[in-house]
Amino acid sequence: MAEKHNWQLNGTYFETCNCETACPCVWFNPPSEGDCKLFIAWHIDTGHFNDIPLEDLNVGLACFSPGHMKDGNWQVALYLDERANQAQQEALTTIYGGKVGGHLAVLMSFVGEVLGVKTVPMEYKEEGKKRSLVIPHIAAAEIEAIEGTSGREATITNPPLCVVPSHPAVVARSKKYTYQDFTFNWEISDRNGYFSPFTYQP
Repeated sequence: MAEKHNWQLNGTYFETCNCETACPCVWFNPPSEGDCKLFIAWHIDTGHFNDIPLEDLNVGLACFSPGHMKDGNWQVALYLDERANQAQQEALTTIYGGKVGGHLAVLMSFVGEVLGVKTVPMEYKEEGKKRSLVIPHIAAAEIEAIEGTSGREATITNPPLCVVPSHPAVVARSKKYTYQDFTFNWEISDRNGYFSPFTYQP
């Protein structure tokens, strides 16, 4: 029988990609440019994996989908906060690798190849309607919410494909998005972004 683990993560996240705003992939429609070049950043406010605390840590994921995202064959690279100790790194790799269930296991079921897992310095910022992440020499992304009617945030709730099913996603647009690692070299701006709080658990 598979070992059961007690875990939960809570915090905030954002994503950006090369699709037009709002990204059609969440509705199981084809990517705007035929493929999807996605980067996801999470800041964990509170969390644990069994008795291992996971507070105040960042995680990043680069993802390339060569075609329709629902068809899978994603290539991904996982980035872990260098402030995490060895036990925390192993716990995050297990959780974000989809090995202990929950929504992350659903997302990882689309993955065809894991290019690598790296421990890196990461700076995650949340400032009003802006979200940003910097991984020196690898990635830099900044998005800003799009204003809806009456000055309220524009949101999407419960699409069939999403990074975070637990909360409505605020629709945003990228101000900057660069990624250079493995075989990829992306420079993108004025394209799709989403952000929201998140909760992950089995």
